[in-house]
Formats: sequence, C-alpha cells, structure tokens
Amino acid sequence: MSKNIYVGNLPFSASEDQIRGAFANYGEVTSVKLINDRETGRPRGFGFVEMSSGADEAIQALNGSDFGGRSMKVNEARPREERRPRW
Repeated sequence: MSKNIYVGNLPFSASEDQIRGAFANYGEVTSVKLINDRETGRPRGFGFVEMSSGADEAIQALNGSDFGGRSMKVNEARPREERRPRW
C-alpha cells in the first residue's frame, strides 16, 4: 500500500526531480507533486510525495534534514479536508 507524505519548508527553486531523487534513496517513489499558487503560479514551498515502499524510513531520515539551505519538514500527509464551495 502506498503512503502519501507531506514535504514542507522547501526552497522555491526545488524541482520535482530533485525531490524524487532525495526520496528515491529510501524506496520506490510513485509520484511527486509540488504545489503552486493559483493566482501567480509561483511555488508555495511545499508538496507531496507518494511512495509504495520505504515511506517510514524516508520520513525518519529526511525530517529536519537540510535541502537547498532549508530544514525540510517531512511527515505523513493528513487526508484533505472538504471545503465549502466559494460563492
């Protein structure tokens, strides 16, 4: 079963390939999604990594580690909360 991981405090210059490379050392990365601002299209400094294996090891090893001069925040992603529709 795959596990979804939240990755925060990323430098705005981080790419999906760089994130994939960091997590691939611990297991199989299924997908990487970095979040951009809807209005400006600029990176927001966080994203999600889905791993089919090695997720717990990656969380332990990478949480608090240096990535691009910033201390990454890595933990298991919480389920997305339902939002009220905007009117």
